[in-house]
Amino acid sequence: MPVLRSLYRPTLSPLPLALCLALAATAQAAPADAPTTLDAVRVTAASDADQARAALKRVPGAGNVIDLVQADGRLAGTADVLAYQPGISAQSPGNEGTKVSIRGSGINRGPGAHASGISVSLDGLPLTGPGGTPYELLEPLWLSRVEVLRGANGSERGALALGGAINYVSRGGRDAAGLELQYEAGSRGYQKRSVGYGGINGSVDYYLAYTDTEYDGYQQHAAGDGKGAMANVGWQINPQLETRFFLRYRETNHETPGRLTREQIRNDPRAANPANLAIDARRPQPGSTWLGNMTTLQIDADSSLQAGLVYHHYPMDLNESLYRQQLDYTNLNTTLDYRRAHALFGRDSVTTVGLRVTHDLDADVRETLRFPSNGYPAGTHTRDFSHHGTNSSLHVSNELAVDERLRVQTGLALINTRKDVQVTWPATPERLRGSEWDYAPRLGFTWQQTAATQWFGNLSRSVEPAHPWSMIWGSNLYFAPGNGASSGRQRAPVDLQNQTATTLELGARGDSMLGRWELTGYYAQVRHELLSVEVVPVPNLFVAENNASPTVHRGIEAGLDSTLWEGGEGRLSLRQAYTFSDFRYRHDARFGDNRLPGLPRHYYQGELRFDHSGGFYAAVNTEYASSMFVDYANSFRADSHLIFGTRVGFDAPGGRWQAWVEMRNIGDKHYAATVTPGYNDGGKDVARSTPGDGRGVYGGVRWRF
Repeated sequence: MPVLRSLYRPTLSPLPLALCLALAATAQAAPADAPTTLDAVRVTAASDADQARAALKRVPGAGNVIDLVQADGRLAGTADVLAYQPGISAQSPGNEGTKVSIRGSGINRGPGAHASGISVSLDGLPLTGPGGTPYELLEPLWLSRVEVLRGANGSERGALALGGAINYVSRGGRDAAGLELQYEAGSRGYQKRSVGYGGINGSVDYYLAYTDTEYDGYQQHAAGDGKGAMANVGWQINPQLETRFFLRYRETNHETPGRLTREQIRNDPRAANPANLAIDARRPQPGSTWLGNMTTLQIDADSSLQAGLVYHHYPMDLNESLYRQQLDYTNLNTTLDYRRAHALFGRDSVTTVGLRVTHDLDADVRETLRFPSNGYPAGTHTRDFSHHGTNSSLHVSNELAVDERLRVQTGLALINTRKDVQVTWPATPERLRGSEWDYAPRLGFTWQQTAATQWFGNLSRSVEPAHPWSMIWGSNLYFAPGNGASSGRQRAPVDLQNQTATTLELGARGDSMLGRWELTGYYAQVRHELLSVEVVPVPNLFVAENNASPTVHRGIEAGLDSTLWEGGEGRLSLRQAYTFSDFRYRHDARFGDNRLPGLPRHYYQGELRFDHSGGFYAAVNTEYASSMFVDYANSFRADSHLIFGTRVGFDAPGGRWQAWVEMRNIGDKHYAATVTPGYNDGGKDVARSTPGDGRGVYGGVRWRF
């Protein structure tokens, strides 16, 4: 794939201007002599989500805290979990392989694959490995909350990718005691059943859950199912020492209906791609196991040490092309964090030193023919290959309280990436093996202008290594004719450079007469961006990943949660999230200042809700996304869309039970949820989009004993 570059030269001036104009009035919402230190936040009686929001105020950048304990609608997958969040794009292709992007991270990665561009953790322990982020263990009903640190703000967690960090926090015995049963059902065969039980026994707390799901899917040939269990067990050994074990196991299987043209989405969105039907494309994942431990030692009143270890085994059986690829993945991941509060230059400060290592124990593939081909019967062995990697990050940071209002954060991370990629059968000498060092400095601040308004900003560098598997799956080096059933298959890997970016972020957040708000602008210059392109469609699917020439990512992220009216009978509220995304090449010899395809430029979600004091609630919601390009040449677009939904429900007094019914996409709007881009479609309508769900009705009930 030729190098992709751009002529675009954006300016930074609109971002500070927009922030100043939007926040000028809000900055006067509290008196200037009110308390201003973040340490004054009360957490004694606060929920875990409230404490997480208070901790977010110490971060010199944007983030999100999503409280799932209060969830009162369908939670089918990650797209439901991350809805109504500024700065986050999460769209489902009709199964659990949600495409998640923050600030253009992994913008071109197709849905249903291992995600890139975001470091994902479960309970602070790495889920993302050298091969990316699998999705089958992210069952929403197992979660208490989700913490998102957008962009370089996840650096203290060793998250150095462009999109930042997402931490999925499990439910525990302290926040979910007793027995809980939940059932969801709805259109197109959707059903989800869950049972959970938690409690505390002396110094031990525990939570156990089992969940299973099934669905027929919106498109033809889109059925799937999943089932699994989790456990979260903690032991407070003594007041200074706690250890906690986590276990997740889940099996999933779904058919792959394939992508459609714009014309098909407009007129027949429930159709499947004929090529996917012809080969019965599907993705079984026979059972993923994730076992982790986090141990925390409070050394003294000012310092703590936290160590984590994860074993993660996740085999896959890909049947999505003419070839069957049986993958055996096993990761061993570790974390170590030391944190100490101390004086620096006579000021209060906190220093953190951390190490994060993700290592492939196994990443091996056996490839065979699914159908007879060129005189070879189905099942004929075509290739074996391996793609191992190790990513290590040593990070040091300091937060210094310059005065009661201003805090400054400095940090530096050293990153080592190792790769070992080769075709092992038929054996070739073209092995790719090496190690590379990189670095990521960071400088940030928070300024508490008033008790109600905080400004923040940072200048940071991010580093993202390529997945080792992409170095061979997208290779242009093939076995020549005469190599039997292996002829025409990739024989050797191609090297890819680490993607790096320098990002400037400025923003503010707080409370005002309008409600709780946030507004952030960012500008990133990206080098060697890892972009993927579909070279050959199904059935002989070939998606290549290359380093692009310099690109620019810039955008604005805004959120507002408002109380419009409140009285003795209830409360009327409005929550809104808007994301503006402008991702382009710069100085590219072929594409000039073209936009990167795959995400809409404008994305808005909003919900108007009434909560009655007796427990009844009702809401209407909307989602708007502008059109998006489907190829790098910007020759064709997927349509924009505007959809509406509604939800009604009842929370019984005391929280003993809850029931809800919702309708999604009331107008049955036909639209593209995700795009997997091509290189240059020449203005033709090529099958590159997966349709969003049509009109659907869903209901659920939850009992707590």
